[in-house]
Amino acid sequence: MRFLIQRVNHAQVTVLDETAGRIQKGFLVLIGISENDTKETADKLIRKLLNLRIFEDKEGKTNLSLKDVEGSLLLVSQFTLYADCKKGNRPSFTNAGSPDLAKSLYQYIISQCREFGFAVETGVFGADMKVELENDGPFTVLLDSKEL
Repeated sequence: MRFLIQRVNHAQVTVLDETAGRIQKGFLVLIGISENDTKETADKLIRKLLNLRIFEDKEGKTNLSLKDVEGSLLLVSQFTLYADCKKGNRPSFTNAGSPDLAKSLYQYIISQCREFGFAVETGVFGADMKVELENDGPFTVLLDSKEL
């Protein structure tokens, strides 16, 4: 499982010219799910995500968490985080999880983040989405379950 986390001043997702999700200060999280991922994998990444201290404190040090700044989450499923570009110029997505597994785990991640008390907005699973954001920093972090 991979979470590509972008610290944002604001972000939104639109589908067919309709806003699906919109946040102000917080994290835009692009979520990639592989065939081997489980709820336990998700739990590990969720804990790390929700406790990341990458917002600046009064001294300008990245020392504050999402909760500390009362930030929100915009969670977007993105199977292309598992693109394999080793052969040729056209990516292969065979490492991405099946749509059923990915949708189930994506929904689980959303529900868990909400259970922890965070404001959560989402994209639309499997839809052609347009994502707009103002990256703060820019500050982008990749969490990969294989590296935690």
